[in-house]
Amino acid sequence: MAGRASYGAIIGRYANRIAKGRFTLNGQEYQLPVNNGPNHLHGGRGTHFLVFDAQQLDDRTLQLIYNFKDGEEGYPGNTTLRVVYAVTDDQELRISYEALTDKPTVVNFTNHAFFNLAGEGRGDILDHDLTINADRFTPIDSTSIPTGELRPVKGTPMDFTRPTRIGARITENDEQLKFGTGYDHNYVLNKAGGELSFAARLSDPVSGRIMEVYTTEPGMQLYTGNFLTGQGPDIGKGGKSYPVRSAVCLETQHFPDSPNKPSFPTTTLRPGQWFTSTTVYGFSPRFPVAGR
Repeated sequence: MAGRASYGAIIGRYANRIAKGRFTLNGQEYQLPVNNGPNHLHGGRGTHFLVFDAQQLDDRTLQLIYNFKDGEEGYPGNTTLRVVYAVTDDQELRISYEALTDKPTVVNFTNHAFFNLAGEGRGDILDHDLTINADRFTPIDSTSIPTGELRPVKGTPMDFTRPTRIGARITENDEQLKFGTGYDHNYVLNKAGGELSFAARLSDPVSGRIMEVYTTEPGMQLYTGNFLTGQGPDIGKGGKSYPVRSAVCLETQHFPDSPNKPSFPTTTLRPGQWFTSTTVYGFSPRFPVAGR
């Protein structure tokens, strides 16, 4: 893949958007590349274009390390990122992140995996059932930057507190859906702190495949592949086309634009502190529902 949609990539230094590519830390303003309308997205050029130091720790575990330089993509601090992928006996993919810095900086890492539980080339994900363990989301403006509000999902098309077809309300006449061209929103996960807890469940009623997501992160971005084209860089393995809404992303992370929103959980990392994060994708089968 050419990388335009960040398929399966580690995303950093800052996943999601920072308004106008600017933030202030310790009284100093930093300017980042603007690469998504008026805003900064996914760290600029993107870590999926970088070469990591890779080491296979055992037959189920891969370690990736990258050293971000002070000033790289405009971010302060020499920052070391370590990501470990592990496949467990419980049909899980566990992704663990660690980071250290020598200067105060901001970090927000995620994995940008796209999922279609029916299989690639098997249509869109609109009939997938989705549950998100979140009573609130962060509404966005017309440039996809959070307004700062934590809005209840109840009574809105954003409500996935119970299993709901992704496509059930995606075309409704709703301002948030228009701003995101579908779902491209951060959910405020129901949790007390940084414990590993249930975030979401995705299921395909035809194949019977189920995926559950657990994370230590406070938020999760739901993205329904609204800008996939099925052409050029959106042609995958075996020549399979990835057209609009042919896959969904459940990106566990901190909230977008947190460096400019003091009320959001902090993304500041200081020397002597460890950034740690874990996300688990668990897979299981079930019998397909008759007639679906």
